[in-house]
Amino acid sequence: MLVNRPRRLRANEQIRSLVRETQLSVNDLIYPIFLVEGTNIKEEIPTLPNNYHFSVDMLREEIEELIELGIKSVILFGVPNKKDEFGSEAYNENGIVQRGIKEIKKISKEILVVTDVCMCQYTDHGHCGIIEEGMVDNDSTLEYLAKIALSHAKVGADVIAPSDMMDGRVAAIRNILDKNRYHNIPIMSYSAKYASAFYGPFRAAAHSAPQFGDRKTYQMDPCNSDEAIREVELDIMEGADIVIIKPALSYMDIIRRIKDNFNVPIAAYNVSGEYAMIKAAAKAGLVDEKIIVKEMLTSIKRAGADIIITYFAKDLARWILEE
Repeated sequence: MLVNRPRRLRANEQIRSLVRETQLSVNDLIYPIFLVEGTNIKEEIPTLPNNYHFSVDMLREEIEELIELGIKSVILFGVPNKKDEFGSEAYNENGIVQRGIKEIKKISKEILVVTDVCMCQYTDHGHCGIIEEGMVDNDSTLEYLAKIALSHAKVGADVIAPSDMMDGRVAAIRNILDKNRYHNIPIMSYSAKYASAFYGPFRAAAHSAPQFGDRKTYQMDPCNSDEAIREVELDIMEGADIVIIKPALSYMDIIRRIKDNFNVPIAAYNVSGEYAMIKAAAKAGLVDEKIIVKEMLTSIKRAGADIIITYFAKDLARWILEE
């Protein structure tokens, strides 16, 4: 009797690596950086172990370490001292992210700088847009998001990543960038961003928790899958060059569906809650951190992600260099 033997291709590491379908690389990774006002600040973020708040003057060592590890891309989040109802520090030409972009470009031209465009950490109410009659007003928010994006482009941002989930924001940003001759700056849109409980550690890090209500009127319902197809399609029609699925681990079915339906690069955000859970379990001795992180990130890529935004980027890069 003929016996089918798939195990022949698992007999040793050499043959397993030869037929391996999914490969993780440092080229896949974007590393988040949190910027704060002040000087001489490098403070570990309690909710995100081994991640830090940096003042702009303390970026050099971090950027040089990323280059040494082979990590080529970062995404910047600003934590301002001043907040108001219009999030005006977000589009201040001398704001925290704007200064961070300029400083990174001075340190190295090798690093691709992606900037998160949102208002939540800049507004005194903690929501991602302009409040009118107790609700986030979609259309008036677009003007502000476009101003933020343009302010980032003017100081050297390489990629603009709107994360607010307002309807029409990709078109508004593409329009203002093109009008100001920034035709070549791509938009990496958070196209399917769910109203998720996995964001808790990030909100503590970015000081961005809403002061009233929640974000369910603009972020997506975790129960919905077809809606993600509509959201992604709309963003592509408006000019998105890359789409982001967020979170990653509990939404790999969404990543796969987007991969099967659209021929665009897909980024998945391996979010703060996913990171913090593994760090806590590893600290308690419940899991092998290196093995489980590599398995998790491989599964995200296997689902269809081309790019992974992750707080594990430096850890993974070190493990790859050790191999």
